Amino acid sequence: MSEVLTELGAILEQRRQADADSSYVASLHAKGLNKILEKVGEEATETIIAAKDAQHSSDNSEVIYETADLWFHSLVMLSHLGEPPQAVLDELARRFGMSGLEEKAARQHNG
Repeated sequence: MSEVLTELGAILEQRRQADADSSYVASLHAKGLNKILEKVGEEATETIIAAKDAQHSSDNSEVIYETADLWFHSLVMLSHLGEPPQAVLDELARRFGMSGLEEKAARQHNG
């Protein structure tokens, strides 16, 4: 999975420099962080609705599709802020050895 994210991160960086008229990613960057965040929020909402629908229909295809959109736009957000996908993978790896409760307590103590 990390190979896919690394490759996607590299593609997003390339497209960030592209002409905004020819690249969706470049057009998001040109519109700025607020527009990117708007897309992340929109995709998060669509993912939530798709998950609720999947629970009732037992068809997960739409929630998978919407989650891919959410991840994609989250990666665009990170790119805009100068962070590669590896930064999130590193954070997940750091948490891997902790229980969820330990991780939450560490965040509250450090935050």
